[in-house]
Amino acid sequence: MMRSRLALVFLALLVCPSLVQAQQHFLGQGVMSGEVTSTSVLLQTRLTAREGLDESGDLPGRAGRVRFEWSASPDFKSSQTSDLLTAEPGNDFIVRHQVSSLTPGTRYYYRALVSIATEERPLEPTGQFQTLPGEDSEADVEFLVFSCMNYNKFLHGKKAKSSGPLTATEEDKRLGYPSLVHMKELSPAFFVGTGDIVYYDNPYRNAETLSQLRKCWHEQFRFPRLIDFLKEAPGYWSKDDHDFRFNDSDHDKDRLPLPQTGIDVFREQLPIVPAGDQDSPTYRTFRVNKHLQIWLTEGRDYRSPNRMKDGPEKTLWGSEQKQWLQSTLKASDAKWKLLISPTPLVGPDDAYKKDNHANLKGFRHEANEFFEWLESNKIDHFMTMCGDRHWQYHSIHPSGIQEFACGALNDENSRMGVLPGSRRGTDPDALIRQPFISPEPSGGFLSVTAGENLLIKFYNDEGKLLYEARP
Repeated sequence: MMRSRLALVFLALLVCPSLVQAQQHFLGQGVMSGEVTSTSVLLQTRLTAREGLDESGDLPGRAGRVRFEWSASPDFKSSQTSDLLTAEPGNDFIVRHQVSSLTPGTRYYYRALVSIATEERPLEPTGQFQTLPGEDSEADVEFLVFSCMNYNKFLHGKKAKSSGPLTATEEDKRLGYPSLVHMKELSPAFFVGTGDIVYYDNPYRNAETLSQLRKCWHEQFRFPRLIDFLKEAPGYWSKDDHDFRFNDSDHDKDRLPLPQTGIDVFREQLPIVPAGDQDSPTYRTFRVNKHLQIWLTEGRDYRSPNRMKDGPEKTLWGSEQKQWLQSTLKASDAKWKLLISPTPLVGPDDAYKKDNHANLKGFRHEANEFFEWLESNKIDHFMTMCGDRHWQYHSIHPSGIQEFACGALNDENSRMGVLPGSRRGTDPDALIRQPFISPEPSGGFLSVTAGENLLIKFYNDEGKLLYEARP
């Protein structure tokens, strides 16, 4: 009897080999959408050979052909599809498609169909996103801002030189960062991941080669909690130092990974530009609704050397980006103008650093020049948000510009902050006012609700509301 059953199974597999092949394709990193506007979006997934990490700690890809299907109906009635897309080693088995001609303020559902022989089969999970309501809409929009997802500190604690409390349980290490649970519960319209999405450098392990860099993305994005969050919320991503090269990195070429490698891998791994686009800049602006416009800046591609003496010639943004920023700010008629930067402009920050606009020997001249430009051009209701710093704060520059720092996403990557007036900081004369700073090391994120009024909320990684501001 057993032999006859085995013979039948073997015969079925011979007759229909696609049954075996289909089982070899997974979406081990889920699906994600990005750069959503009122009429367009980028859809992305990665074909994998399994659902979890292998014995080497990586998530291998699988070659294949995929097309995206999307619809305004959850049962995919009246759906549309993309052309077949090829997942292959050269693109790390990632496929991406730009969808256009969508309806503003509408929820869409999407999925990946893998092509096996003459069949096309949907793979889980199914994703969804909502297009932005557009510049004529007065509807409130809530979105989230987070940064600094340190995988090695989260999993390995003190071995990876964790700076904050070790709170990750074994379940957390299997499922992913606790903050993601509470972020998903808020059902945001979108989110901004403002840098240090992965860390290439850590005492536990440094990534230098292309395969090592890609592995950092594979291991991070396979977490079930991250997959569950990303499948329901479209994102806008920016890079900082650790997901570019290493801590406080610029374009010095004396250490791997090289600058161009860091630039290319970031564009490859996240839905920021259409597939194959090597030219579009990663600084951009989006009109969310009648009241809000956001600006996302690029802080690594165009910067002067960090060690260069600060002054008129030293720039973090580069001349073209600076000109773009000023011209688009002047052209905007949105009430709230929010610059979301990977690094701070106000701070305060640590005195020893030379990496950002708040640093005394960094790019302070460019920041002050920009603040003066805002005032002289009467750009009102402008404020900044930033990642990079591993504590949360609400600071007010002497010029009146407000800055909100989202802090690190996970506890293990958090630390106590720098207060105005500290001799260890960039504001020794206490010129900055600071209504809020993290009372203890903690991971977390920010929520922004934008309508006629603006509401900004600070959460820790347990979903506890710590502070809120109404600028």
